[in-house]
Amino acid sequence: MRLRVIDIETSGGQPSEIIEIAAVDVVGCPDEGGWRAEPAVSRLYRPLGEMSVHAMAVHHLTPSALAGCVPCCERELTAFLAALPPADALVAHNAGFERDHIGPHATGGLPWICTLRAARKAWPDAPAYSNQVLRYWRGVALDDPRAMPPHRAAPDAWVTAHLLLDLLAEASIEDLMAWTDAPRTLDRIPFGKHRGTPWAAIPADYLEWLLGRQDLSAEVAEAARKALEARATAAEAAA
Repeated sequence: MRLRVIDIETSGGQPSEIIEIAAVDVVGCPDEGGWRAEPAVSRLYRPLGEMSVHAMAVHHLTPSALAGCVPCCERELTAFLAALPPADALVAHNAGFERDHIGPHATGGLPWICTLRAARKAWPDAPAYSNQVLRYWRGVALDDPRAMPPHRAAPDAWVTAHLLLDLLAEASIEDLMAWTDAPRTLDRIPFGKHRGTPWAAIPADYLEWLLGRQDLSAEVAEAARKALEARATAAEAAA
């Protein structure tokens, strides 16, 4: 079994272009009774459009540094992935981002595992769910150059691969795929001054304020609405 962890960095422009991709394979080792991570393979691409300064401030890749690279396209991505050993599934932290940018043709229609969604299910008490927070919270020992610097594709894929190893010690591949495909449930608010707080502990006036926002996602609005309804039901029962 070969699980291919993918990470990309993008231009941050409109449209957003892939400027770096990396793959780290996590391979089952029946004789050794576990899994192992293979070294990362990566490639840089030159953006055809503008790169945002915000994106450059994150990954520190600049147009001048990428000037000698070929632009990213479906053919290039297909060739990059096809040059690697055949994989059984693809993995990413917040897999929807990588999946949407890479597209189904380049990946050959392989299923995806999202370590972000899996981590939320496996570790509901985590303080946050970025791969770097989980790395330190789970005590993943990565004192080597392959994990640095953060926000570059190869180091981030290396960190995610080791989070995947940690998840595989507690859950099956079938579990990880089921958690990836399951509708997301928000047990805690994912942003703002109450980030990470259970919905039941958030002040009612803040929930009402949230529901008045026009930019609220459907899943957050639903969670806030249910929290208010639960309080109303509890108040009626106590009356």
